[in-house]
Parts: sequence; C-alpha cells; structure tokens
Amino acid sequence: MAEHKTYNVLFLCTGNSARSIIAEALLNAEGKGRFRAYSAGSQPRGEVNPLTLAMLSKTGLPVEGLRSKSWSAFAGPDAPEMDFVITVCDNAAGEVCPVWPGQPMNAHWGVPDPAACEGNDVERHLAFADCYRMLRNRIGLFVNLPLASLDRISLRRHMDDIGAVDEPSGE
Repeated sequence: MAEHKTYNVLFLCTGNSARSIIAEALLNAEGKGRFRAYSAGSQPRGEVNPLTLAMLSKTGLPVEGLRSKSWSAFAGPDAPEMDFVITVCDNAAGEVCPVWPGQPMNAHWGVPDPAACEGNDVERHLAFADCYRMLRNRIGLFVNLPLASLDRISLRRHMDDIGAVDEPSGE
C-alpha cells in the first residue's frame, strides 16, 4: 500500500439505507482526504432511511449526495477501482459479490441493522446511535492503520480484528 495514496473504500449492505451509508459518511469525514468512501447495496431500497440522515446531521456529518444505490454501479469499467470492500451486514457478506477490479482487500464488519428495530421512537433512535458508535470505533481504528508498512497478510489480520470490535454478544 502506498503512503500518499487516496484509498477507495466501498461499504456494502443489502438495502444501502442505514449501515453502509453511515460508514460512508464517517469514513469520508474521518479519512481526512486519505480515504474516499462509497456505499452500495445488493438490493438497494432506493432511499436513505430518514433516521440515518437525521442522526448524521445531528452528529455534524454532511448528508449531501448520500443515496441508496446498487453495487453494480461500482462493478463497471467506469467505476473507481476499490482498494477495500467492506460488508457491514450479514446478508451481503453471504451473497455472491461482483468481481472487483484490482483485487481489493475484503473484510466483514457486521453490525446489527438499526432499520430493522421495531421498537418505539426511543428504541429506534438508540439502535441507530449504537450502529453509529460501532462503525465510528471501527473506522477510527481503520484510518489509523499504518497501511504503507503492512503486508497483505498483516493487513488482513488487522481488518478481521477491526471487524470484531464491539461485536454484539451472541452473534
């Protein structure tokens, strides 16, 4: 991995309405130009969950340009070449993904789906806050990896370790 390169990172989920969108917004903010994050879904809902947008706005992250889209948008010849492809939900991790040009590093950082929470408003907001916290912790570790000095095997180990941070018990 090059020292002064901007790394392209694609976060994948099934619906691309909550977790992958949150990860995209967080990495674009935390990555400080060192990373360019994108998100997509295998079966995109077509719109970002309103609670996702509300939470990102509340935390001061920009929401302009965030949209729910298919991962096929990143598999074509005109798509940016990805350095990392990270699944953030169990469904997308088990699906057959497109072949990504350039052999990006793949990782799975499963996070419970806050959009699936069927509780009251307080419980739903807490589910989104918990998702945000888990992804912020993992992305904080990721952006601080010394990518230029890691070989592929060491990087794989670090990516797997990051995926286990804040892992919900019982999963």
